Amino acid sequence: MWTALFAAANLLALAGWILLIFLPRRPVALAAVLYLGTGLLSAVYAVLLVLLATGLAGGGPDLAALDGWSLQSIRALFASDAALVLGWIHYLAFDLFVGLWIARDADAKRFSRLAQAPVLAATFLAGPLGLFAWLAIRERRARASGRWQ
Repeated sequence: MWTALFAAANLLALAGWILLIFLPRRPVALAAVLYLGTGLLSAVYAVLLVLLATGLAGGGPDLAALDGWSLQSIRALFASDAALVLGWIHYLAFDLFVGLWIARDADAKRFSRLAQAPVLAATFLAGPLGLFAWLAIRERRARASGRWQ
């Protein structure tokens, strides 16, 4: 079950990234990335979190074994496939949301799609790296426009 859910979440996220990077950014495409991509991944995450925290989903982490926020405690938390899938869906949802924000922000600041592609690819592959790159790249145009949005 966890392997199938992992694969399905990856395909859903990949579809969102393909829409963002390669296809025209029409309102319906952006809404699809937001609601069918990020929203659906977030909903699956929320349901899984509740099921695992309440013990209703088998194979979950042993929450009673947590002794705080030590490295060993977090390692133990992610020792189960269920917790790994939950954590991975968390990454997929947030990285896709950040990619959507970058794409919308870049369009608003009139960056070409060619200039956006490497930043979006970096966000897809290594979320915070792509976000950091975008924050550095957008700085000059954000100041020039007189707003920090």
